[in-house]
Amino acid sequence: MKSKVIVNPSFRRMDEIFSPEDQRRMHDLVDVIWGKDERMPQEDFLRALPNADVVVTSGWHYGDVLDQAGRLKAIMDVSGSFPLNLDYQACYQRRIRVLSAAPGFARQVAEFSLGLAIDAARQISYGDRLMRRGEEEYLWFGNVDTFLLYDQPVGIIGYGSLARELHPLLIPFGVSISVYDPWLGDGYLTRQGLRPLSLEELMATSKFIFVMAVPSRENEAMISRELLELIQPNAVLILASRAHVIDFDAATEMVLAGRFKLATDVFPIEPLPADHPIRRAEGAILSAHRAGSVAQGMVELGEMVVDDLEAIVKGMPPRRLQMAEPELSMRYASTRAKRGN
Repeated sequence: MKSKVIVNPSFRRMDEIFSPEDQRRMHDLVDVIWGKDERMPQEDFLRALPNADVVVTSGWHYGDVLDQAGRLKAIMDVSGSFPLNLDYQACYQRRIRVLSAAPGFARQVAEFSLGLAIDAARQISYGDRLMRRGEEEYLWFGNVDTFLLYDQPVGIIGYGSLARELHPLLIPFGVSISVYDPWLGDGYLTRQGLRPLSLEELMATSKFIFVMAVPSRENEAMISRELLELIQPNAVLILASRAHVIDFDAATEMVLAGRFKLATDVFPIEPLPADHPIRRAEGAILSAHRAGSVAQGMVELGEMVVDDLEAIVKGMPPRRLQMAEPELSMRYASTRAKRGN
C-alpha cells in the first residue's frame, strides 16, 4: 500500500513548485491527498491527518492537532522557512521530522545578491537612470564614485544556506571574507576559509556587507543605528534575508544622507508604501522581493520534496530539505514581512 501524503502547498501553486515530471513521480510514489492550488479546508485536513505519513504545506495553519497524527513521519514546509505555530516539542517527542525547503531558494538568492553588489559598486542601475534622463557622464567621468568587487574585504552576517551558496561565487573575485554568526563556532568558520569577526568589527572593516541572517527572536533590529554608523563611507550594504534584522528607518536616513549604499530585496512592510522615503534614495537599489522567485529555481523545491518523499517511503532519512534542529527551532522568528493594506 502506498504512503498517504497530504499535499497542501497554498499559498504556492502546484505547478509553481512541481514540474510535470515531479508531479508524475510523486503520484507514482505516494497516494496524494488534495494536491490542489487552493488551501485545503480544515475539515478535510483533519479527516485525512490520522492516516497521513507526510504533510507538505506552506506554514502550519491547522492548530494543535498532532495528537491526531498517529502515522505522521514528516512535515515539509515549502514556504521558504520553518512553520510557525507548530508544536516542535511534540514533533520531536513523536519523531516527526520538520523539514524546510529553504535550501531551494539559496542559489537563486545568492546569485541575485552578487548581482546587487556589483550593480551598487559599479552604479549600473544608477547609470541607466542617468542615461534615460540625458544626464550621463562618459568614460572616467562616469566612474568617479565606482569601485570593483575584486580584492575587497567582504563581510557576511549569517552563514546559513544563503551564504554557503554565495561563498563560492565570491571566490573568483579574490575577496577576503569575514563572517559573523553566533550560531556557529569559530573553528568551523575558519575551516571554511572564513575569518570570524564580531559584528562591530565586520561592520567597520567590510567594503561589502551581505546580510543573510535567519530571522530569530534574538536578532530583531540587531543591525542597529549604532552599528550602521560604523559602516565605511561609500560601502555597500546588501540586505538579502529579511528586514527583520536591521533598523530599516536608520538605514534609510543614512542612505539618503549619502553615508553608504544600500541594495535590498526585502522591506519591513510589503508591498512597500508608495511614499516610503527609501524610494527617493539615489544610493539605493530596490527590488520587490524577487531574489527567490525564479521559475527555473522554484521547481527545484518540488524536486527536493519528491526526492525526500522517496527517502522517507524507503525508511531512509531525508537529505535535501533542511531539518529543524531542537537547539534552534524555538529561536526562529517570522520570516515574513508585515503586509501593507
